[in-house]
Amino acid sequence: MKVVSAVSARRSFCKNLLVSWPNLQKTAVSNSVPDSSASKRSAHGNNQPAPLSFWQRYQAPVLLTLVGGAIDTIGFITLFGFFTAHVTGNLVMAGSGLVNGEDGLWIKLAALPLFILTVMVTKVFIDKSHKPQLMLSHLFLAEALFLTAFMVAGLYFQPFTDAGDITVAMTGGLGLIALAIRNTASKTVIKHMSPTVLMTGNTTQLGINLTDYLRNRTPDNAKKLVNSSALVLSFLLGALVGALLYLKLSFWAVGLFVLPVLYLSVMARDKDFLSHIG
Repeated sequence: MKVVSAVSARRSFCKNLLVSWPNLQKTAVSNSVPDSSASKRSAHGNNQPAPLSFWQRYQAPVLLTLVGGAIDTIGFITLFGFFTAHVTGNLVMAGSGLVNGEDGLWIKLAALPLFILTVMVTKVFIDKSHKPQLMLSHLFLAEALFLTAFMVAGLYFQPFTDAGDITVAMTGGLGLIALAIRNTASKTVIKHMSPTVLMTGNTTQLGINLTDYLRNRTPDNAKKLVNSSALVLSFLLGALVGALLYLKLSFWAVGLFVLPVLYLSVMARDKDFLSHIG
């Protein structure tokens, strides 16, 4: 009887072992494979996102400021001192023209209502949109389209010989509309980003940030200084490059600055784009 009981116990043990063997294998494999999510958490510190690179954080403000400086300079050179980015600059030029008896006074004055009208239309579009990423992409696309129209008009109507001619108003107006759309986006959709065409405020901020950094060299102050420096230098670079390219390529130079705006239009479709730009 003892022998029979021992044989039965062995058979039962072997049967249970065969049944549980696949589960034992799975447990062993799962224990031997490292947890990728855990390793990622440990690598970035309690599941915190990886720090952004300089390009990820500053690509949008740097590219937009570069384009703004170039387009503003090209318009000023070829359209008798017409500012496409600084609408208030046109009021100054209008005052100067009034005193000196220069032509084109009406074009400089008309820039202000055209700018305001463009801002109003753009704001209505923004208010009716329910998808921020797609909306910003469309705003960049609209800017690129009007910059392209600015280029085509310049190529078609040049050379400009009369500061008061309607062709100057049409060409300058297209460039102004493009950057009015940008300004509206900067004050609404991407208001957390520093302005990319208003350099007086950015230059003031650069002086403030430089003072803060020299007095207290913290990482936060260094980051602010890099941000303001990048914007001012980008606008300066855009102005210089825009002027040189215009001398070589005429209004074809504008096309080179349409490309960064189209690039940002594509990038803006990414759900993390708004949170990444500084």
